[in-house]
Formats: sequence, structure tokens, C-alpha cells
Amino acid sequence: MAEKAGEFAKRYGVEYNITFSEQKPSTDTIAADMDNQPFRDNGKLLFRPGGHGALIENLNDLDADIIFIKNIDNVVPDRLKADTVLYKKLIAGVLVALQKQTFEYLELLDSGDYSHDQVMEILQFVQKSLFCKNPETKNLEDSELAMYLKKKLNRPMRVCGMVKNVGEPGGGPFLAYNSDGTISLQILESSQIDMNNAAAKEMFEKGTHFNPVDLVCAVRDYKGHKFDLVNYVDKATGFISYKSKNGKDLKALELPGLWNGAMSDWNTVFVEVPLSTFNPVKTVNDLLREQHQ
Repeated sequence: MAEKAGEFAKRYGVEYNITFSEQKPSTDTIAADMDNQPFRDNGKLLFRPGGHGALIENLNDLDADIIFIKNIDNVVPDRLKADTVLYKKLIAGVLVALQKQTFEYLELLDSGDYSHDQVMEILQFVQKSLFCKNPETKNLEDSELAMYLKKKLNRPMRVCGMVKNVGEPGGGPFLAYNSDGTISLQILESSQIDMNNAAAKEMFEKGTHFNPVDLVCAVRDYKGHKFDLVNYVDKATGFISYKSKNGKDLKALELPGLWNGAMSDWNTVFVEVPLSTFNPVKTVNDLLREQHQ
């Protein structure tokens, strides 16, 4: 890495600051056998990595204002990078614009010097720009509504690029009904869908868009303080997957996915990006795609 970084730094006249963040062993989860007893390997308890949801801890450790997240296998040759660069700038611009407006509204609410019309304006922003709705807000007085709005605005924020669904494996954008009565945007995986429910299965399979894992995240509040991201995880969205060890079947506890349950309580916005920005390598055969030649 140091060799390549030096080569490109010299070529482009820039300085690279590249570091690696490894998944923490403390986030590993215990495996169970098919009878739900602790799985043992040569008499020792077996702990397994808890899935990409464990990386919320790594994300929480970063000292940054804006964080870009993209799958490591989603890389294209230089000749195809123009679209990716353009839409990275676009979704970052959407994020910064939304964050700027959010901060202004939070400062207004903090001052306590707001009118009924201003509260209604902020409510429209939360509902129509941040896509977070709660039918019960119509029953709230201005002071109660202001408290509700401040809670919803003062959260981490992410803008997620979405591509048209062409049958790739993975999750997609959905409206979720949350335990607090709100309806908000969420990225859901097939493991979160009851495939025994015909209506839910059909809805998932007929989704028009797909999650390519192309996110831009804002992780500071309007006073410049870092959010503690672990406080915004929906721990109930963890799930059990089926794996094997030395030929023996086992059950593995997966933590809430990084862009799924781990970001469940974030303000979330979806932006359509062109399919040209999504060029994954999930199998060796994917290397035969035209984009990777």
C-alpha cells in the first residue's frame, strides 16, 4: 500500500492518508449448534465475527464530519469512474444541504423563540425532505411538537444512492413502520422479510431499486459534537444465519447490518444513481463483466 500510495501521490501531486480499521474481536458472537446449545470446537466455545453490523463500532471511532461508505468490491477501471465521482459529489451535496437546513431549524427550536407557522414549516421539512412521518403529530400542541421535531432532527444523517433493480442479490429501499409510531425510510435485507408471507415476499421481489452500498454519512450534531452511533442501533434487528464449522452445521448470531438495523434510527434519504456506478465482484465470474475488462 505504501508503495502504491507513493507512486500515485507523485503522479497526481497529492498526499494520501490511508489507514485500515479492523473489525473488533469484542463484537464477535457465540455460535450455537442446531439444538441451540453452545457450539464447541475441540471443547472450546466458538465465537464468530458478528457480520458487517459490527463495523458501527469502527465508524463510531472515526473523527470526521462526513464519511463516505462504499463496498470494497465495487470498483471500476479509471475509464468508468466519471459517473461514480459525479454522483459521489451529488449525494454529498444533498447531505450537506439537508444538514445545513437541519442545523438552522435545531438552533431555532433551541432558542424557544418560534411561531406556530415556523413549527409547521419544520414539520413539513421532516416529513417531506427527511421522509419521517408520524400520524400522531396532528394531535400535538406546538410545545410538544417542537420537542418531537428536535428529537427527530438531532440524529445522524445519511444519504444513500440507489440503483434500478436488475436482479442482483441484496437489499433495497423500503418504508418501515417503527415502534415509536413513525414511518421512515430503511434499507432492508431479505433476512428481515417474512418470506412465508406472500404479500411481503412479493413486495420485496418486485422492488424497483436495489441497495449498492453507496452512502454518505453526517455524524456530528448541530453543536459540533460527535453522535454516539451505538445509541441509534435497533438491536432487535439482529438475526440468525446458518453456517458450518469442520463439516458441522451451526447457528450464527449476526448483529444488525451496518446499513440496516445499525443505522435504523438515522435520518435517511434515498437518491437514485445510475447503474454505471454499481459494478460489483461477488463471484469470480463477475470479473468477466464488460466493466471489469
